[in-house]
Amino acid sequence: MERKIVYLVNPVSGTGKKEMLEKLIQKKTSEQSIKFEIQHSNILGDYDYLKDKIERDEITDIVIVGGDGTVNHVVSALQDTGVNFGIIPVGSGNGLAYCAGIPKNPIKALQIIFNGSYNYVDAFTVNDKFSCMLSGLGFDAQVAHDFANKASRGLLTYTQQSLYQYFKAHPYLFQIVLDNFSFYSDAFFISVANSNQFGNNFTIAPKASLDDGLLDIVIVQKMNKAKLPFAILKQIRGDNELQQLVEDMSEKNILYFQTPSLTIRNLKHAPFHIDGEPAETEEEYKIQLIRKCFKLYQPEAAVS
Repeated sequence: MERKIVYLVNPVSGTGKKEMLEKLIQKKTSEQSIKFEIQHSNILGDYDYLKDKIERDEITDIVIVGGDGTVNHVVSALQDTGVNFGIIPVGSGNGLAYCAGIPKNPIKALQIIFNGSYNYVDAFTVNDKFSCMLSGLGFDAQVAHDFANKASRGLLTYTQQSLYQYFKAHPYLFQIVLDNFSFYSDAFFISVANSNQFGNNFTIAPKASLDDGLLDIVIVQKMNKAKLPFAILKQIRGDNELQQLVEDMSEKNILYFQTPSLTIRNLKHAPFHIDGEPAETEEEYKIQLIRKCFKLYQPEAAVS
């Protein structure tokens, strides 16, 4: 089938100049003799019109030019259309793209799309809301809520908000319910990860894979706050092995395990985010993996 690409450009994502990027996309795609058009994404995630276009015009590829929030909206809306997805990462974090090995350099990202090698990627739902990267409760969600309200986006702003929230951070009480087992945890935050990172190569779930049929769960438990940065650094460096949950887990600073599904009861109404975007806090979250949810263009080395 002849390839036809629709580029969806987030006009406000990240910090770069979109006009120059759109000209680059036009030039490089024209050189490949691939039919294409460029549209702007929309903040409401309403892409019903695009479903009709995909079918009518036989669109083969949707390329998302934006960050994790835009990827979430687009893939959630169009995952059932059968298109292949590509990412040109120009967001503030770009966690899914970096986990998939997609570089920030737009020319290199375009080359991956033009090469046409893709792999199936898992996703998951949180109370039937779609997530393709990483969602969480607690400290990191509060950073996401504050970051969303800032006029200036980027790594510096995110780091500033993280440091500010670190001094204010306090643990929340959760109940974690797994098959035939449940436990309580006072935790600074819980990450539910299909990708291995928050973004900017800040790796919170080093063993995570986009296509292994499992979610990585990271629970940063209550501890002396002076120990918190060192415990998280140990997790980032991959020094914490995946665990079998055992009786002495209350003594561990960080719990790290894998599961295809779980329920989290949010007993103290911790803030919540989906793929880095702030979301409404609920009392209970039912989380379920979606196996081989969508096709994503990746470097050939990452494609099995």
